Amino acid sequence: MAKAKSTSAVEPDLDKALDLVMRLMAVPGGSGNEGAVIHLITAELRKAGAKPADISTDDVYKRSPLGGKVGNLLFKLPGTQPGPRRLLMAHMDTVPLCIGCKPVRKGAFVRSADKTTGLGADDRAGCAVVLTAALEILRRKLPHPPLTFYWPVQEEVGLFGAHYIDLALLAKPKLAFNWDGGAAEKLTIGATGAYRLMIQISGLASHAGGAPEKGVSAITIAGLAIAKLHQHGWLGLIERDGIRGTANIGVIRGGDATNVITDRVDLKAECRSHDPMFRKRILAEIVAAFREASTAVESSDGTTGKIKIETRLDYESFKLADDEDCVLAAERAATDVGLTPIRAVSNGGLDANWLSARGIPTVTLGCGQMNVHTVNERLNIREFTAACRIGLRLATGI
Repeated sequence: MAKAKSTSAVEPDLDKALDLVMRLMAVPGGSGNEGAVIHLITAELRKAGAKPADISTDDVYKRSPLGGKVGNLLFKLPGTQPGPRRLLMAHMDTVPLCIGCKPVRKGAFVRSADKTTGLGADDRAGCAVVLTAALEILRRKLPHPPLTFYWPVQEEVGLFGAHYIDLALLAKPKLAFNWDGGAAEKLTIGATGAYRLMIQISGLASHAGGAPEKGVSAITIAGLAIAKLHQHGWLGLIERDGIRGTANIGVIRGGDATNVITDRVDLKAECRSHDPMFRKRILAEIVAAFREASTAVESSDGTTGKIKIETRLDYESFKLADDEDCVLAAERAATDVGLTPIRAVSNGGLDANWLSARGIPTVTLGCGQMNVHTVNERLNIREFTAACRIGLRLATGI
């Protein structure tokens, strides 16, 4: 990381920011159970002088396919200086691997002291960046444009907090900034889109030794479909006419005993592409392969299998314009702290996918998370503190 330039911009208290992220990472809060994280963030805001009326949660969990116990957390401030409203956001939930984390600083990094857990820097580091900006403004009464601070729930399981939020609650921001994984100078200006599939195969049970011919194996049906998709290049990395996508069968469950022809198999799959039409084509190929396979396995009396397939658009792809205001503002802030901004396009989903698709162009910035979703996850402290400096600049409009 390059040495920071001198600047008249106000600087955050980085010791407090580091203490804050350590405390946030230690709080359990998997998808749908972010209540303890909401409690910590809310307590810090109120201690810094936030008015209770300016802090709210919504009922997005009632619309989410997951359900859950709590909704998105929002904190809004009227501006003390002219300018378009700005949105700063970062999701609160972590993957299950991070529950029980005990963060510990080791040199230039923070790791989990428990080697069986992830760290949860994805995305508590982002939460800390956004909260640090809010706290610095409150404590020091810094001038700022109208602001919305937003901590979504349920990002890790399908971006549900950002997908189903009532956009009116965000108060029509004109510039939006999301903090998630990667280096502080990384600006994600586009991301892929994805469909999710839930596939249920129904066969016919029979004794595997005494009368196998009377059964219809759901496992065989699944195997035929998967083999066809593999043989014709519709699994893994998919390339056709210069267009790329991916597909994966990630979960398969079925069967209880070797002496029974399995009558039910459940699968979960996904397909992704930046090109919406190509993504629909991949989806159609997967559906067709399973439907064809279901008719290819017959019992001795002519019974075949049945297929039930549910599909859901997890998130739509997006690509911000080169001159989008939020991108240019993020680049200026990164440059101001001595970094060289790098624009990137992601093959994963972000809360920014749904906000951008719903009319709020959103750039995603990194804040130092490394090896996320693994027990080797760590937080680069220099990158995190640089992100906090960038966040405060973007919040104050400098």
